[in-house]
Amino acid sequence: MRKLWSKTGAFMTGTLATVLIVVVLMTTGVLPVKTERTVVVATGAAAAGASASGTSSASTADVAARTDALTPAEIYERSAAGVVEVLASFSATGGTTPYGPASGTAQALGSGFVVSKEGHILTNAHVVNDNGQQATAVSVVFKIKQGGDTETTELPATIVGSDDTSDVALLEVDPAKAPALQPLELGDSSAVQVGEQVVAIGNPLGYDFSVTSGIVSAINRNLQSPNGSVIADGIQTDAAINEGSSGGPLIDASGKVIGINEQIASQSGGNQGLAFAVPINTARAVMHQLEESGSVTYAYLGIQGQTLTEDVAAALGLSATQGVLVAEVAAGSPAAKAGIRGGDSQIALQDQMYVVGGDVIEKLDGKTLDSMEDLAAAINGRKPGDQVVLTVLRGGKTLELTATLTESTSAS
Repeated sequence: MRKLWSKTGAFMTGTLATVLIVVVLMTTGVLPVKTERTVVVATGAAAAGASASGTSSASTADVAARTDALTPAEIYERSAAGVVEVLASFSATGGTTPYGPASGTAQALGSGFVVSKEGHILTNAHVVNDNGQQATAVSVVFKIKQGGDTETTELPATIVGSDDTSDVALLEVDPAKAPALQPLELGDSSAVQVGEQVVAIGNPLGYDFSVTSGIVSAINRNLQSPNGSVIADGIQTDAAINEGSSGGPLIDASGKVIGINEQIASQSGGNQGLAFAVPINTARAVMHQLEESGSVTYAYLGIQGQTLTEDVAAALGLSATQGVLVAEVAAGSPAAKAGIRGGDSQIALQDQMYVVGGDVIEKLDGKTLDSMEDLAAAINGRKPGDQVVLTVLRGGKTLELTATLTESTSAS
């Protein structure tokens, strides 16, 4: 049975900085491209035997004039050996049959890529986690050319750590048992430009080690992670991405990885030229923390709020034209200590509830905030201990409040 793991809805909570969010999602579906999931059910005695922001520093002319640009065929030739299939097994219990309780195994198929000679492999967290349940077993499949032949090798893998907040996971295989490991070179996602040629390698719909090509359609997209957090600076591409592509590399024309293919926006459930990748700069930072401790630390502000648009502001009688309407401030949080105030009443506007009476955060460190996602992304770019200056509107007056961010930990 094929199961597409989808994320849709009207609200999402949590941020990459563990700031809580209330924000309207896209009208199209946002679908982590988790892949094929097969469930084998065994019952009774049979069960006993039954056995996954940046801005560019280069000019458009520089991109067009690159002399080191590789063709998709050349990129595939030099990079495919560093891409792997990721097979994750989950226990599937629950429900009953005429013969008693049902049990069995669910298996997910995704992609990943080698990042070190020591056997480290990057993939998406949602490939090896399913609704908070970590895979009971993970294996990876290498496909290596030997002379004129192609050989596949399947090895067990260990989950070093996974982080649902960034949708990044780090796996490890024994390099002594693996084929000659060919790590892919990581690029700089802050230098990515719209219009650049890119290539994706992965296992869409189970068609292993496929390559697709396209361009970077947009940058600085805010993506929704498996736990509802905001992944800032996401890369949008029209390279074909489908179920099974999750965790595979998005590679630029110089052969460097600029992102991890993570989700699609689709009304049909299939590729429509709207695919998104976690920026490799984010993945690299998460990878280093997972290597060191198996968990990832984020900065924390501690508010719950809603995006304030010009129309909503006018309807509420506010002088602000954009920003974040603060609904609630967590007790003892950096926001509370800075003096930020939450709302005290609710108003319904076109069937949407807004909490009013609190502050409106208009800027962070002088940068205008257009949405709650902007605030989440801004906090994501800070570290625990950093101070941020929040420009807030309160009762018609503009105030500047300083908050010292604290630590929030996302465990593996």
